[in-house]
Amino acid sequence: MLPAARTTLLTAGLLRMISIALEQLQAVRTASERAEFAGLAATANRLEAETDRLERDMEEQCLQAFAGHQSGGTPEFYLMVFRSLTHLERVGDYAFGVASELERLAPRTRSATLQDVLPITTHLTEMLELLAYAITERDIAAARRVQRMDFEDVDALYEQMLRASLTRLRERPEDHEIALAAGRMARNLERLGDHVGHVAARLERYLRSEEGRPLRQAN
Repeated sequence: MLPAARTTLLTAGLLRMISIALEQLQAVRTASERAEFAGLAATANRLEAETDRLERDMEEQCLQAFAGHQSGGTPEFYLMVFRSLTHLERVGDYAFGVASELERLAPRTRSATLQDVLPITTHLTEMLELLAYAITERDIAAARRVQRMDFEDVDALYEQMLRASLTRLRERPEDHEIALAAGRMARNLERLGDHVGHVAARLERYLRSEEGRPLRQAN
């Protein structure tokens, strides 16, 4: 495969993996808003299976590029993609975990508990959309903004979810299993944001290497 064609293929693959994560989060948000959770885990699992297939195919493309020492496609690009794949696969795993917990909890708890995921899933959606823009437009500033959204906002939203869960636990001690599950969902969403931020950091590093500019710390 010609280097330009492989670069296009891998870029499209990254964007598709991000699109799948967005579909998973949208399914979670829609189910939470409508309080209709039946089939949510199956939907997220089907999307996760596509992510797994993409990861395998793209790893193979990267390895072929490394083995072929191709000119016209920079090794830094293939390395950025290769190292981003695991992070994007984990994004899908965590989204599936949240979807599964929501569907399992739905018959046993009040809607307010289930809707606690909405603020952070909305924020994570914005991060993924901005990451896709940064990849498409090769935009360093956008990549840095994704990282700041993780550092500055995701942790605060995670703490907000935990506080809400603990408040309900004090009000209803008998619901301790639900509180623990809500804590797992909060942690999964926080880790999802971390992985999105890691991809953005790798993208920034690659783009700066292409431009010969020094890497700065996100803040």
